[in-house]
Amino acid sequence: MRQLYTTGVPLRFECEYACVVEDCSKVEKAFHHAFGNCRINSSREFFTIEPERVIAVLELLSISNVTPKVGGYLSENVTPEEKFSAKKMKSSRRSNMNFSVMGLPIGSILIFKDGNTSVKIVEEKKVELGGDVCSLTAATKKLMNTDYSVQPAPYWTFEGRTLKDIYEETYILNE
Repeated sequence: MRQLYTTGVPLRFECEYACVVEDCSKVEKAFHHAFGNCRINSSREFFTIEPERVIAVLELLSISNVTPKVGGYLSENVTPEEKFSAKKMKSSRRSNMNFSVMGLPIGSILIFKDGNTSVKIVEEKKVELGGDVCSLTAATKKLMNTDYSVQPAPYWTFEGRTLKDIYEETYILNE
């Protein structure tokens, strides 16, 4: 990832998840087959896909998770300007999910992908899970028992519709 950071790339790449696999060539071929329709350009190795989808597959193929080690290594020698630029880019990428803006009233119930677990919206950007008030991202991480950041919208529904669809109708289509 460090080698890819050249003058033609505006920001350093970020590591969402890293693991050791038995056969990296086989995994790469499988990813191209599974996620080929998500490629930005067929002659380039870039995809438009939620990291969680890729991570879910990698976790099945993983021998060991090395995310903390790789993340620490990649964060060495990062200048304050590079950190600021990355933060600025992230904040401009997408608006934070705001339940009120999305038309989800306080008191509404969101259902997790398992069909059984629910949270209650208690603030514009907060939910209640088991008596604890937290962000939907934190609730999703807890339910998925993971330590990496998770984009929660694909995992939750409101009145039968995914939050991802509601989010995109609210923010993406109105830009």
